[in-house]
Amino acid sequence: MAHVELSLSGAFVPQARTPDESEFVSNIDRWAATVWQAVEPCLVIDVGYSIVAVSPSASDLLGLGKGAEVVGRPLLGGEGALRLIDFTAGGGDLTEQEIEKIPPRLALTSERLARGLMRIQQPNEERHVTVDAIATPILENGRVVASLTFFSAIRY
Repeated sequence: MAHVELSLSGAFVPQARTPDESEFVSNIDRWAATVWQAVEPCLVIDVGYSIVAVSPSASDLLGLGKGAEVVGRPLLGGEGALRLIDFTAGGGDLTEQEIEKIPPRLALTSERLARGLMRIQQPNEERHVTVDAIATPILENGRVVASLTFFSAIRY
């Protein structure tokens, strides 16, 4: 035999509250704080293509050096930046058109999720690493302010 129970209660009325301090922190700062503590290889770059935050495992994987030392450096070009190479046997430098298509930059310019392979020449070494990169734009007030990229080494 079916049993039905009925209960009546007062209407839910949301209570006004004062904003929490965390509501005043920008999205880029929230993601940067998360990346600094992340176990996964990931990084955040701003719209000027400068590194905002990098996880310890991403620093090791990409050969960027210590995390705090790379903040503010450009992701590409300059001392201590990534050197991207093509997939030919000789591993030549990428053209500017090819560089625009790497996931961290493409997520910024397209304002969409971006994914692709990147081949990175390790600094002061002859070896290189190939990574699968997935990047997403970080928005603030409806506009892109940064991108968050996760990396996974391709082992072959």
